[in-house]
Amino acid sequence: MSNTVLKLPEESLLQLISHYEKNKTQTKNPYARFTAKLTDTVVTVYTSGKVMFQGNGADREAAKWGEVLPAADKTVSAKGDKLPDGFAKLSVLGSDETGTGDFFGPITVAACYVPADGVELAHELGVKDSKQLTDAWMRQVAPDLRAAFAHKVLTLKNDKYNRVQRQGWSQGKIKALLHNQALKHVLNNIAPEKPDAILIDQFAERAIYYKHIKEEPEIIRENVLFSTKAEGLHVSVACASIIARVAFLEEMDRMGAEAGVTLPKGAGKIVDEAAAKILLKHGEEYLEGLTKVHFANTGKAKGLAGKRQR
Repeated sequence: MSNTVLKLPEESLLQLISHYEKNKTQTKNPYARFTAKLTDTVVTVYTSGKVMFQGNGADREAAKWGEVLPAADKTVSAKGDKLPDGFAKLSVLGSDETGTGDFFGPITVAACYVPADGVELAHELGVKDSKQLTDAWMRQVAPDLRAAFAHKVLTLKNDKYNRVQRQGWSQGKIKALLHNQALKHVLNNIAPEKPDAILIDQFAERAIYYKHIKEEPEIIRENVLFSTKAEGLHVSVACASIIARVAFLEEMDRMGAEAGVTLPKGAGKIVDEAAAKILLKHGEEYLEGLTKVHFANTGKAKGLAGKRQR
């Protein structure tokens, strides 16, 4: 049975609780704020702000809500390519993405190069403190990481996302193209230096990843490794994850300020409510510019807005 733990801010906790409300179950644990039981997963929200997902579907459910905390004092249980001995201390270019499960906001991908002599610096800057992996904490750390390490952030805004999605592009294809482009930018920036390896936080099998990008004029292949939970295998991926997340949050801030509505993360009921407000205030075309239209939240928001117009 798999166990996965997240540390979430209060806003995200409320969204999560709302999402699993129909699966709520009673618990005698005095430190548990909320417990839900799915067919293959038990979700427990603790008063500390941590959420534990237990069961065969733990990784799947946790991925809907945020970045996974590596288990303390344990080897990260990851699936993917076999990594060289001493990999955590090598010079590595890592990449990761965020925003794929959020109705509002873009997909952002970041690649970050941490040379061997910068691994300890990344830890000193706070990347090792995974217990504080909240949005607020990442906002504080990201500027130092951006200043210290070669990196590239790519933000696919919602209008373009919706356009290519309607053309039949899957999220897998979109992510693969963005990862390849971000890696290419960083490699060009650090040339003639080369990393010992490139590590992509795996979202697709190698063959599928390269199938997605087969028509690209330049495809990064040399020393590329794929692994799940890669942020726990090398600090470069953890840095990329933080940089990508903060870029996503900053775009959410900008869009929310323009819309005059705080844009909640995720895809729960709170998101539907916010989308309905925007729909009534600004119209359908405006809402599309802020969201991933193919998500079920679009229909739910229209339903809520329709009821309020009566």
